[in-house]
Amino acid sequence: QVHLVESGGGSVQAGGSLRLSCAASTYTYYGTWCMGWFRQAPGKEREGVARIDGDGNTNYSDSAKGRFTISKDNAKNTLYLQMNSLKPEDTAMYYCAADPKRATCTSWSRSFAYWGQGTQVTVSS
Repeated sequence: QVHLVESGGGSVQAGGSLRLSCAASTYTYYGTWCMGWFRQAPGKEREGVARIDGDGNTNYSDSAKGRFTISKDNAKNTLYLQMNSLKPEDTAMYYCAADPKRATCTSWSRSFAYWGQGTQVTVSS
């Protein structure tokens, strides 16, 4: 069973930074998996923010490029999202996602099998 637990969310002023973490359950090696961060703001559809594949290749949404950095520590089974220069429009619930299929990381339209419960990020102006 795969469990993903996000942490690191909170309230910050515009221009500030937050680092989100996603701890994955043990007994599974996630190094080859596709891992990603999504977000959903009230009244909006969920959108992909960043993803990273088993080779460490990354992909970002246009809104995240240049401000957010996704990374992972395979030894700790932990995924990160460093968010800098935060804007009020970044306010959302942020979710961690994981999938064992390499192909999941080829497109935002592909579905991730496992999801965390989310962590709230609120950016005030």
